Amino acid sequence: MFGCIRHDVNVTPTSVTVPAATRAASGTAGAVSAGRMVSTSPAATSVGALWPDLRPDAARRLLLAAVESFAARGYHATTTRDISARAGVSPGTLYVHFATKAEVLARISIDGHRSTLALVTSAVKRASNPPARITALVEAFVRWHAEHHVVARVVQYELTALPPETFAEVAALRRRIEALVRAEILAGVETGDFVVADVPSTARAILSLGIDVARWYGVGSRHRPDAAELARGYADLALRMLGAPGGPGAQSPLSAPGGPGARSPLSAPGGPGGPGA
Repeated sequence: MFGCIRHDVNVTPTSVTVPAATRAASGTAGAVSAGRMVSTSPAATSVGALWPDLRPDAARRLLLAAVESFAARGYHATTTRDISARAGVSPGTLYVHFATKAEVLARISIDGHRSTLALVTSAVKRASNPPARITALVEAFVRWHAEHHVVARVVQYELTALPPETFAEVAALRRRIEALVRAEILAGVETGDFVVADVPSTARAILSLGIDVARWYGVGSRHRPDAAELARGYADLALRMLGAPGGPGAQSPLSAPGGPGARSPLSAPGGPGGPGA
């Protein structure tokens, strides 16, 4: 399993849902209290793409506030009051929509993983051969972690805070993502496009590159690489890891002389290993 998920997890998929009475509650309980401000940051706008149609609006605002709070302070250091204040609702409103703080994290993690799985599955279907499919998959995966780095930071780095039943469901989703990468690597080995000695380890390494983007992207750096450019560069790097001959690397964003390489996504301050990492 890629990232921090253990290989020995006994996966029994479950669902975390908001109780029916909670779903039926009106949004009036989540009205903005006087003196409280609802976050309208770019991060909140990006995170909101995960729940564009969630109603009532108070539940959506609470999820957005929880993502930003967990990303900034960590799950354990964040209180329900912190989340409510950031969402602009009264302290008790969270419990109208979610039974516990853990349920909020569960919803974020499960929805984030489902979104990622759907994205990479769709990307693979649009390509016709293993190198093209790996390119599409890695570009989609990396770009999602860059453009949604706030929620990705929570999804990828708060795994140990998940309740056991939610962890099992998330582990199943992560296994499906990794299986997709493995299958494409194996397909490329069979066609002679890739030369790979250890497929499982290589699949985890490729996924780890994308996951790590959430850790450093936009943090402590005056230079934020363009997400699309970063994704293309990482896709080229993945093809090189797979031994793909004649990949797009000759003039990639990570290697092109005189191109963005002097300030490439891998060497930019705040990038992997940079002072802002």
